[in-house]
Amino acid sequence: MIAVERLVKRFGRLTAVDDLSFMVRPGHVTGFLGPNGAGKTTTMRVILGLDAPSSGSALVGGRRYQGIVRPLREVGSLLDANAMHPGRTGWFHLLSIAHSNGIAKQRVAEVLRLTGLETVARKRVKGYSLGMKQRLGIAGALLGDPPVLIFDEPVNGLDPEGVHWLRELFKALAREGRTVFVSSHLMSEMALTADRLIIIGRGKLLADTTLTELTESSTRKDVLVRSPRADELAGLLIARGAGVARDNDGGLAVTGMDAPAIGDLALEHRIAVHELTPRRASLEEAYMDITRDSVEYRAGLEPGP
Repeated sequence: MIAVERLVKRFGRLTAVDDLSFMVRPGHVTGFLGPNGAGKTTTMRVILGLDAPSSGSALVGGRRYQGIVRPLREVGSLLDANAMHPGRTGWFHLLSIAHSNGIAKQRVAEVLRLTGLETVARKRVKGYSLGMKQRLGIAGALLGDPPVLIFDEPVNGLDPEGVHWLRELFKALAREGRTVFVSSHLMSEMALTADRLIIIGRGKLLADTTLTELTESSTRKDVLVRSPRADELAGLLIARGAGVARDNDGGLAVTGMDAPAIGDLALEHRIAVHELTPRRASLEEAYMDITRDSVEYRAGLEPGP
């Protein structure tokens, strides 16, 4: 597993990571979320030995990354899809990495096939699109067949087919018992991919939880009600202490009463109900709630005419 313990990383007067502790366990896809400037990439760089911690520790399998003799056999990572020599072919890029870690040439062909790059393997990287570079970086992360995988924004540049492929790959790797740690700003994709979530803001831990627990804990819960006698039903609901607001498309958004109680009240007064749908917060809404006070760069909206 990945174990981050009381990690602090400072750059001069700036504290990028502030007393951060969490564990990333095998058998799960763990999403790493946070606003821009939250410290996600810095944390990953410390885990991978690219930055030294100011204090605290970040260990993989109980060891510092620098102490692993054949690191690609233990940890596969992709932090920057552009971090490769543009004059090399995709094949030679992977082959050179494989040789550095004692990995057989045959494995290069396997990961090229797995990532769908066989037909462009002999082309120079400078001619690759961002999506192709992402696939090549993922191939490099998989070269050593490692038990731990770390990815920073891996879906950037991928087309819909590529995003779906990568989502299924992450899930398959987790099912095999590997540790899969993925940072992303795409809430919709994390909602489909991640089992667990670690959320940070301004370098501090905000949540270490499951996707279900996070969305269910959000205060954004209501029941969508549609009825041909909506106004009459709204009055009855308010009289029972419920909160009622008009939804964007004309339905009633009811808080303070669950769906069975609303249905019973409508039946009691012989009011037809055409829809009665409990709704909970999406991952994006729950994320926005928990990170509201941690956003470093907040844009404003110009008022309309």
